[in-house]
Amino acid sequence: MTTKEIKGLLFDFDGTLLDTNELIIQTFLHVLEPEFPGKFTREDMIPFIGPSLMESFSTIDPNRAEEWVRQYRIWNDKHHDELAKEFDGVTSTLYALREKGIRLAIVSTKALESLSKGIRLLGIEDLIEVVVSMDDVKNVKPDPEPILLALKKLHLEKENVLMIGDNSHDIIGGQNAGVKTAGVAWSLKGEEFLMQFKPDYMLHHMSDLLLIVGDQENA
Repeated sequence: MTTKEIKGLLFDFDGTLLDTNELIIQTFLHVLEPEFPGKFTREDMIPFIGPSLMESFSTIDPNRAEEWVRQYRIWNDKHHDELAKEFDGVTSTLYALREKGIRLAIVSTKALESLSKGIRLLGIEDLIEVVVSMDDVKNVKPDPEPILLALKKLHLEKENVLMIGDNSHDIIGGQNAGVKTAGVAWSLKGEEFLMQFKPDYMLHHMSDLLLIVGDQENA
Protein backbone atom coordinates (compact mmCIF):
# COMPACT_ATOMS: atom_id res chain seq x y z
CA MET A 1 0.00 0.00 0.00
CA THR A 2 1.16 3.56 -0.66
CA THR A 3 1.70 5.46 2.57
CA LYS A 4 3.47 8.48 3.95
CA GLU A 5 6.82 7.69 5.55
CA ILE A 6 6.51 6.00 8.93
CA LYS A 7 8.68 7.85 11.43
CA GLY A 8 7.15 6.70 14.70
CA LEU A 9 5.64 3.53 16.15
CA LEU A 10 3.19 3.58 19.06
CA PHE A 11 2.89 0.28 20.88
CA ASP A 12 0.31 -1.04 23.25
CA PHE A 13 2.22 -2.96 25.92
CA ASP A 14 0.45 -5.92 27.53
CA GLY A 15 -0.29 -8.59 24.94
CA THR A 16 1.71 -6.70 22.31
CA LEU A 17 5.29 -6.38 23.56
CA LEU A 18 5.09 -8.25 26.86
CA ASP A 19 3.18 -11.51 27.20
CA THR A 20 1.21 -10.84 30.36
CA ASN A 21 -1.79 -12.96 29.35
CA GLU A 22 -1.21 -15.64 31.98
CA LEU A 23 -0.42 -13.01 34.61
CA ILE A 24 -3.62 -11.08 33.87
CA ILE A 25 -5.85 -14.17 33.81
CA GLN A 26 -4.45 -15.49 37.08
CA THR A 27 -4.73 -12.09 38.75
CA PHE A 28 -8.37 -11.59 37.79
CA LEU A 29 -9.20 -15.10 39.00
CA HIS A 30 -7.33 -14.47 42.27
CA VAL A 31 -9.51 -11.43 42.93
CA LEU A 32 -12.85 -12.80 41.73
CA GLU A 33 -12.80 -16.46 42.82
CA PRO A 34 -13.20 -15.72 46.58
CA GLU A 35 -16.12 -13.40 45.77
CA PHE A 36 -17.81 -15.66 43.21
CA PRO A 37 -16.65 -19.26 43.79
CA GLY A 38 -16.72 -21.29 40.59
CA LYS A 39 -18.51 -18.62 38.58
CA PHE A 40 -15.67 -17.45 36.33
CA THR A 41 -13.44 -19.53 34.05
CA ARG A 42 -10.14 -18.62 32.42
CA GLU A 43 -12.01 -17.97 29.16
CA ASP A 44 -14.27 -15.50 30.98
CA MET A 45 -11.19 -13.40 31.75
CA ILE A 46 -10.15 -12.92 28.13
CA PRO A 47 -12.52 -9.98 27.45
CA PHE A 48 -10.89 -8.19 30.41
CA ILE A 49 -7.55 -8.10 28.58
CA GLY A 50 -7.21 -4.66 27.01
CA PRO A 51 -9.72 -2.40 28.79
CA SER A 52 -8.72 -0.54 31.95
CA LEU A 53 -9.10 -2.41 35.24
CA MET A 54 -11.88 -0.10 36.40
CA GLU A 55 -13.77 -0.68 33.17
CA SER A 56 -13.43 -4.46 33.45
CA PHE A 57 -14.32 -4.77 37.13
CA SER A 58 -17.19 -2.29 36.77
CA THR A 59 -18.93 -4.70 34.38
CA ILE A 60 -19.26 -7.05 37.36
CA ASP A 61 -20.02 -4.59 40.17
CA PRO A 62 -19.27 -0.85 39.87
CA ASN A 63 -19.52 -0.46 43.64
CA ARG A 64 -16.75 -2.98 44.29
CA ALA A 65 -14.54 -2.11 41.32
CA GLU A 66 -12.17 0.26 43.13
CA GLU A 67 -11.40 -2.26 45.88
CA TRP A 68 -10.92 -5.04 43.34
CA VAL A 69 -8.48 -2.87 41.39
CA ARG A 70 -6.49 -2.38 44.59
CA GLN A 71 -6.39 -6.13 45.26
CA TYR A 72 -5.52 -6.81 41.62
CA ARG A 73 -2.51 -4.50 41.65
CA ILE A 74 -1.08 -5.99 44.85
CA TRP A 75 -1.16 -9.60 43.57
CA ASN A 76 -0.18 -8.65 40.03
CA ASP A 77 2.86 -6.72 41.22
CA LYS A 78 3.99 -9.61 43.42
CA HIS A 79 3.83 -12.16 40.60
CA HIS A 80 4.70 -9.91 37.63
CA ASP A 81 8.28 -10.98 36.92
CA GLU A 82 7.44 -14.63 37.52
CA LEU A 83 4.58 -14.86 35.00
CA ALA A 84 5.33 -12.18 32.39
CA LYS A 85 7.65 -12.81 29.44
CA GLU A 86 8.74 -11.24 26.17
CA PHE A 87 6.96 -12.13 22.95
CA ASP A 88 9.34 -13.62 20.40
CA GLY A 89 11.62 -11.10 18.72
CA VAL A 90 10.38 -8.01 20.58
CA THR A 91 13.59 -6.54 22.00
CA SER A 92 15.79 -7.42 19.02
CA THR A 93 13.29 -5.82 16.65
CA LEU A 94 12.99 -2.69 18.78
CA TYR A 95 16.77 -2.30 18.72
CA ALA A 96 16.80 -2.73 14.95
CA LEU A 97 14.02 -0.16 14.52
CA ARG A 98 15.88 2.40 16.61
CA GLU A 99 18.99 1.81 14.50
CA LYS A 100 16.87 2.77 11.48
CA GLY A 101 15.93 6.00 13.25
CA ILE A 102 12.33 5.03 13.99
CA ARG A 103 10.89 6.79 17.06
CA LEU A 104 9.30 4.44 19.60
CA ALA A 105 6.56 5.09 22.15
CA ILE A 106 4.23 3.08 24.38
CA VAL A 107 0.54 3.98 24.75
CA SER A 108 -1.15 1.82 27.37
CA THR A 109 -4.25 1.65 29.53
CA LYS A 110 -2.07 0.53 32.46
CA ALA A 111 -0.98 2.68 35.40
CA LEU A 112 2.53 4.07 35.01
CA GLU A 113 3.96 2.16 37.97
CA SER A 114 2.89 -1.22 36.59
CA LEU A 115 3.87 -0.24 33.07
CA SER A 116 7.36 0.82 34.16
CA LYS A 117 7.86 -2.55 35.82
CA GLY A 118 7.20 -4.31 32.52
CA ILE A 119 9.46 -1.97 30.56
CA ARG A 120 12.28 -2.69 33.00
CA LEU A 121 11.64 -6.43 32.72
CA LEU A 122 12.14 -6.22 28.94
CA GLY A 123 15.17 -3.96 29.37
CA ILE A 124 13.94 -1.42 26.81
CA GLU A 125 14.05 1.75 28.92
CA ASP A 126 16.64 3.35 26.61
CA LEU A 127 14.70 2.53 23.45
CA ILE A 128 11.33 4.05 24.34
CA GLU A 129 11.21 7.83 24.01
CA VAL A 130 7.66 8.42 25.22
CA VAL A 131 5.37 6.52 27.57
CA VAL A 132 1.69 7.43 27.87
CA SER A 133 -0.13 5.59 30.66
CA MET A 134 -3.64 5.87 32.06
CA ASP A 135 -2.21 8.31 34.61
CA ASP A 136 -1.45 10.81 31.85
CA VAL A 137 -4.95 11.16 30.37
CA LYS A 138 -8.59 11.59 31.27
CA ASN A 139 -9.75 9.08 28.66
CA VAL A 140 -7.97 5.85 27.71
CA LYS A 141 -8.12 4.02 24.36
CA PRO A 142 -10.23 3.75 22.26
CA ASP A 143 -10.54 7.48 22.92
CA PRO A 144 -7.89 9.20 20.76
CA GLU A 145 -6.56 11.30 23.66
CA PRO A 146 -3.58 9.09 24.67
CA ILE A 147 -2.48 8.56 21.06
CA LEU A 148 -2.70 12.27 20.28
CA LEU A 149 -0.69 13.01 23.43
CA ALA A 150 2.03 10.61 22.27
CA LEU A 151 2.14 12.36 18.88
CA LYS A 152 2.48 15.72 20.60
CA LYS A 153 5.35 14.48 22.79
CA LEU A 154 7.12 12.93 19.79
CA HIS A 155 6.51 16.02 17.63
CA LEU A 156 5.22 13.79 14.82
CA GLU A 157 2.32 14.20 12.41
CA LYS A 158 -0.54 11.68 12.25
CA GLU A 159 0.36 10.49 8.76
CA ASN A 160 3.85 9.46 9.92
CA VAL A 161 2.76 7.20 12.77
CA LEU A 162 1.59 3.60 13.18
CA MET A 163 -0.34 2.40 16.25
CA ILE A 164 0.24 -1.29 17.05
CA GLY A 165 -1.79 -3.44 19.44
CA ASP A 166 -3.44 -6.71 20.31
CA ASN A 167 -6.94 -5.43 21.02
CA SER A 168 -9.83 -3.59 19.41
CA HIS A 169 -9.11 -0.63 21.71
CA ASP A 170 -5.76 -0.15 19.99
CA ILE A 171 -7.08 -0.37 16.43
CA ILE A 172 -10.16 1.78 17.03
CA GLY A 173 -8.14 4.23 19.13
CA GLY A 174 -5.64 4.62 16.32
CA GLN A 175 -8.39 5.12 13.77
CA ASN A 176 -10.09 7.68 16.02
CA ALA A 177 -6.79 9.55 16.25
CA GLY A 178 -6.29 9.44 12.48
CA VAL A 179 -3.15 7.29 12.42
CA LYS A 180 -2.38 4.05 10.61
CA THR A 181 -2.89 0.87 12.63
CA ALA A 182 -1.50 -2.65 12.93
CA GLY A 183 -2.85 -5.65 14.77
CA VAL A 184 -0.69 -8.46 16.11
CA ALA A 185 -1.63 -12.02 15.18
CA TRP A 186 -0.29 -13.28 18.52
CA SER A 187 -3.17 -11.54 20.30
CA LEU A 188 -4.91 -13.86 22.73
CA LYS A 189 -8.19 -12.81 21.11
CA GLY A 190 -6.89 -13.97 17.74
CA GLU A 191 -6.12 -12.55 14.32
CA GLU A 192 -9.68 -13.08 13.07
CA PHE A 193 -11.05 -11.00 15.94
CA LEU A 194 -8.70 -8.11 15.17
CA MET A 195 -9.36 -8.21 11.42
CA GLN A 196 -12.96 -7.20 12.11
CA PHE A 197 -11.65 -3.72 12.93
CA LYS A 198 -9.78 -3.36 9.63
CA PRO A 199 -6.23 -2.49 10.71
CA ASP A 200 -3.91 -1.29 7.93
CA TYR A 201 -1.46 -4.11 8.72
CA MET A 202 -1.45 -7.45 10.50
CA LEU A 203 1.85 -8.51 12.08
CA HIS A 204 2.57 -12.22 12.31
CA HIS A 205 5.94 -11.65 13.95
CA MET A 206 7.43 -8.55 15.53
CA SER A 207 10.10 -8.43 12.80
CA ASP A 208 7.37 -7.73 10.21
CA LEU A 209 7.75 -4.10 11.28
CA LEU A 210 11.22 -4.05 9.76
CA LEU A 211 9.69 -4.97 6.41
CA ILE A 212 7.04 -2.27 6.76
CA VAL A 213 9.53 0.52 7.50
CA GLY A 214 12.01 -1.01 5.05
CA ASP A 215 9.53 -0.85 2.16
CA GLN A 216 9.35 2.91 2.45
CA GLU A 217 13.14 3.18 2.19
CA ASN A 218 13.00 1.50 -1.20
CA ALA A 219 9.86 3.29 -2.43
